[in-house]
Amino acid sequence: MTAELLDTAEHPPPAGEFATLYAQAQVFYAHQMRLLDTHDTGRWAETFTENALLHLPSPSGPLRARAALESYVRAGAVRRRQAGGRLDHWVGMLDVRPQTDGSLHTRCSALAYLTPGHGGPKALHVYAMEDVLVRRAGRWHIAHRRITRDDLA
Repeated sequence: MTAELLDTAEHPPPAGEFATLYAQAQVFYAHQMRLLDTHDTGRWAETFTENALLHLPSPSGPLRARAALESYVRAGAVRRRQAGGRLDHWVGMLDVRPQTDGSLHTRCSALAYLTPGHGGPKALHVYAMEDVLVRRAGRWHIAHRRITRDDLA
């Protein structure tokens, strides 16, 4: 996904409809991040389409499909539990761009912070997260996600 995609909504919906879509996107992200932070990897992976593509700020390349997403997140959850800390995420500054095909192109900032077994929370990274959300069976799912870490951009 490119920045141009996020700047193009050919026919913005009426204000009331946009408010509903925006609220749905906010609820989606709150739910998805809670699943991630509680290590519910199976349900987190189900928030993606079957053939979703996830671009991460790592040299390993994009992850394709739910099984790879779930495996990647599960391995990270195991490492965090072994280290004795808790990793949480906060999502804000959400921009939602409805598209004529019914999808939503979104961009938001995500803060990852670590709460060690002792002491207070510490910010680890700030990310830009760009998604394409599509409806499947009446629910929003991510078809494509690109995550960029601010310090690596």
